[in-house]
Formats: sequence, structure tokens, C-alpha cells
Amino acid sequence: MNLILLFEDDYFKPDMVCLTGRRRCHVDQVHRASVGDRLRVGQLNGQLGTGTITELTDQKLVMKVCCDQPAPSPSCVELVLALPRPKVLKRTLITATTLGIKRITLINSWRVEKSFWQTPLLVSERIREFLVEGLEQCCDTVLPQVDCYPLFKPYAEDVLPGQLVGKQGVVAHPHVEAPHTAPVSDRYVLAIGPEGGFIPYEVNLLLDQGMVPLVLGSRILKVEAAMTSAVARLSPF
Repeated sequence: MNLILLFEDDYFKPDMVCLTGRRRCHVDQVHRASVGDRLRVGQLNGQLGTGTITELTDQKLVMKVCCDQPAPSPSCVELVLALPRPKVLKRTLITATTLGIKRITLINSWRVEKSFWQTPLLVSERIREFLVEGLEQCCDTVLPQVDCYPLFKPYAEDVLPGQLVGKQGVVAHPHVEAPHTAPVSDRYVLAIGPEGGFIPYEVNLLLDQGMVPLVLGSRILKVEAAMTSAVARLSPF
């Protein structure tokens, strides 16, 4: 936890917060902080700043906070991701958040098992937990938007065209003839398939909407590695 993320109900005065539970324990046991120490804090969907500890007990942490610095700029990439298996979903959402991705769309694919859509990890409260963990890691405050579409064709034909307005769509897929660079754009929508990739019908349907293929090399990558590699390739440095 590189950032203490603050929520609306943490405030008992305009510049004073009281934290309990996980965040208090982290400050006490990991930061090993004490009264008078300053910590990096941020208001959820707001600004960054610092908090000065005024009280620290076994039950609570009280800080005087000042948040007057902007959050980091978001990534130029939006993510469209075939729903991964549950044990990978958490890691992927956290990683996407740390990369600064602010819109994540989870979609179905022929190779996505139907049981994946029944996982309790897709409950909005659990998704929010993963996103918050990512924000705490990368010192950001703005929660990504996460949408789920359990039917591939209606998503590709009815929703994706609207997402692509003003953006370049890119399909990271290992089994197509394609350049290793994408057309230059200041905003991208990146689609990544399931383990084994999209089937040809799905790739063609995505390409029909105006997306272009992008090859990340000859190796078959895991979802998190493919996402990180593609975002790095599309992002300006």
C-alpha cells in the first residue's frame, strides 16, 4: 500500500480523518508510523496529498490531511478483455488499474467457460476491492469503470462501435498476419482474448468494427503479460 486512500465516510471534519481496520493496521505494522509522521494520502476520485498522524491507537488512526495535488494522468488505453478464469481475474484487474487504465470491459468469448460468469468475484463490491488495491499500489485515486457483457456478438456489433469513436481499436492476437506496431493514435481500445486467443470468427468480427490486429511476438503470453506488453507498446513515452 503506497497510498492511503480516503473515502467520504472517513472524514469527521473537513481536514480530519479517522481510519480503522485494514488501513490502520497497515500504517502501524508496515509503515511502522507514529504520531507526527506524514503519509501519502488521496481522496477517492479526488486529489492527492499528505496526512499527518495526530493519534494512533490499537483501534484507530487519526490524521490531519491536505489534498491539493492532481491525480496521475490516465492511460491512453481502454481495455476490452475476454473474461479470464476467476483466479486470474483479481490479478488482471489490479494490474490494469496500476497501469492507469480507466475503462475495463469484460466480455465473453467462445473459449471462456460459462462457469466463469458465475464467480462471486464479479460482484461489484469485490471488483471495487480489487480496483482500490490497484490504486493504493500505483498512488492513483480515480476508480476505473468496469462493465460486463456476457454475449460476444451483441457487444461487438452494438456496443463496441460506440467505444471506438475517436479511438483506434487494436486486437492483440498471436495467430494473425499483422505488423508489430499499431497505427499512431492518442487514444486506443485494446482487445485481449482468453487463454488460447479469440477464435477466427471473433477476430473477424472485431476487425469488421474497425479494429486492427497487433502481434506482440511469437511467444504465447499470459493475460497479464500480454496486457502489460500491449499497453507499454501503445503508450507514449
